[in-house]
Amino acid sequence: MTETLADRLAIVPANEASWEDLQAIFGTRGYTAGCLCQLFKIGHYQWTAADTEERAWRLRVESGCGHPDASRTSGLVAYLDGEPVGWCAVEPRSAYPRLPPRRVVFKARGEDKDDASVWAVTCFATRAGFRRRGISRALAHAAVDFARKRGARALEAYPLITEPGQEITWGETHVGTRSIFEAAGLTEVSHPTIRRIVMRIDFHGGGR
Repeated sequence: MTETLADRLAIVPANEASWEDLQAIFGTRGYTAGCLCQLFKIGHYQWTAADTEERAWRLRVESGCGHPDASRTSGLVAYLDGEPVGWCAVEPRSAYPRLPPRRVVFKARGEDKDDASVWAVTCFATRAGFRRRGISRALAHAAVDFARKRGARALEAYPLITEPGQEITWGETHVGTRSIFEAAGLTEVSHPTIRRIVMRIDFHGGGR
């Protein structure tokens, strides 16, 4: 019988991973190595002012990596055959004060931006050498289960629409793609800008 990716992949809360594992995933070059999942946390100006060391410290504290007994974490870590290969940021939406485009996403939909029962998956990072294997897709599925089990009422995502041949800048695909979230059961609920869409899955009914 042929092994599938699912057979070889293990996904755990980030607090059960080590800091060295997270560092291996984010690497030392490129967008993920510089952002370290902080742009939606502290905003562009603070993000620009903070150096990589400070962003790394923030991620280390937020993820609780190395502390398996921690009551909360900020993401999931994927291992392929025991090697750390992927990261997905997922936690209550209120943990991201700089979600894009914040005013349109919340105000236009009449939503409380501080509602911690709605969770958000905001970023994926795949280790160099392991990309295009379906790791982000598996992490999106795991994020849905993780949010549900942690008591979320709903889970949202905010992918950018990309077109064949269209130039992709900075880390646009790190927010995930429509197809990845559709496969995980999310559906489009809003199209606040030309390229940004809001996708969502409700776990207990009655959601927007």
